[in-house]
Amino acid sequence: MDYKGIAEQILADIGGSENLASAAHCATRLRLVLNDDEKADKKAIEKIPAVAGSFTAGGHYQIILGPGTVGKVFEEFQKIAHITEASIADVKAAAAQRMNPAQRF
Repeated sequence: MDYKGIAEQILADIGGSENLASAAHCATRLRLVLNDDEKADKKAIEKIPAVAGSFTAGGHYQIILGPGTVGKVFEEFQKIAHITEASIADVKAAAAQRMNPAQRF
């Protein structure tokens, strides 16, 4: 599997590294906080063969890649986006900053 190619496509489809506020991953999902959700082409992301689905929850965008795949894609994603891994708690905190007070409640 071309993990670097998948990471490059995801990065392009979310609007590039300038649209990325924070990133982490769990066992199955890439968890991203985007600066502008409207810049992400979610339909294009879901057409990437390795992507099993995507959704927005709690202010962050999650891309389902599955166990084994997500870690390898994230490793390449970090390199090309020039980011360091945030913890899931960091991603949740970054996402919460983007939500209005009613959403945070």
